[in-house]
Amino acid sequence: MASLRLTLRSLGVSHRSCPRFPLSRITSNTFRGFATNLSPPSKAVVYEQQGPPDQVTRVIDLPPVELKANDVCVKMLAAPINPSDINRIEGVYPARPILPAIGGHEGVGEVYSVGSGVCNLSVGDWVIPSPPSFGTWQTYIVKEETVWHKIDKDVPMEYAATINVNPLTALRMLEDFVKLSPGDTIIQNGATSIVGQCVIQLARIQGVHSVNIIRDRVGSEEAKGKLKNLGADEVYTESQLEVKNIKSLLGDLPEPILGFNCVGGSAASLVLKLLRQGGTMVTYGGMSRKPVTVPTSAFIFKDLALRGFWLQKWTNSEKAKDCIPMIDHILTLVKNGKLKYEMELVPLEDFSTALDKALGKSGSHPKQVIRF
Repeated sequence: MASLRLTLRSLGVSHRSCPRFPLSRITSNTFRGFATNLSPPSKAVVYEQQGPPDQVTRVIDLPPVELKANDVCVKMLAAPINPSDINRIEGVYPARPILPAIGGHEGVGEVYSVGSGVCNLSVGDWVIPSPPSFGTWQTYIVKEETVWHKIDKDVPMEYAATINVNPLTALRMLEDFVKLSPGDTIIQNGATSIVGQCVIQLARIQGVHSVNIIRDRVGSEEAKGKLKNLGADEVYTESQLEVKNIKSLLGDLPEPILGFNCVGGSAASLVLKLLRQGGTMVTYGGMSRKPVTVPTSAFIFKDLALRGFWLQKWTNSEKAKDCIPMIDHILTLVKNGKLKYEMELVPLEDFSTALDKALGKSGSHPKQVIRF
């Protein structure tokens, strides 16, 4: 019955009011009697219950979908596997779709066909969902024209697919909490993440220094070199910061005024230790799943401020319309070679392998981006 509900929802039909009949009867031929504009059949990564992503997801075939007047059918080109996608499947993310659901939250596609009322998009245009929306892990998507934002086709596909979440998070965090001036310093943990890589480069464009913390792991020296090449001023492993006179490591850099935490636990404490008097730490993730513990002295004697950032709350507000020019700005930086980060394109046929890498089953890997 869950599979039936998923198929019906993909066709725009509510399962609550639908009669019970075999899924085998819902075929593309059923709709050709009353629909003249249909999407092609689609393959999709679906889950019918929350749980471990490698156990509850599967790739299935979906029948064609009817296009209404204002609908656009998009042939997806690529979509990433983000930590938030994994958390939604696990059921631990605050925002998650009604089950059963199709995975994915951002990506890039090419307009395949349009409804009769569509005015601003044409077949062949490249588009991204903005704000991001559920269900990008499928080969064809039918949604209203207002969901899609047209972008230039000269942007590398993998960057277009990943521009909506991580780079936008980095940009907003650099601008929303502290007014940074050239010569200021920021500090962050999780620096090898895409958000971390973007923070380094966007800060450098503003003339802002960055101090970066990474995990102690095999290949940490290589990771340091890569971050330095992106413009990082200093890169330390967590163990290197376990010294009494920690601020001596800053050298001539000013004490950081702003810090970013996506790890939690002891990694967050290191950010707090290096912040200057009256500094601010922004938490946007908790990859270690350990709490942020703050010593009393950090509040009393350093007057530190702790804030939180969640991109979805930002994009769901009245500010959502402001995302479009910011996304275009970030894409321009990509085209001009001023913003880059590591990714690995993987065909949909190898989704399970990409998912295992995204889950960290075999060590650290670049961002996994599914190619359709």
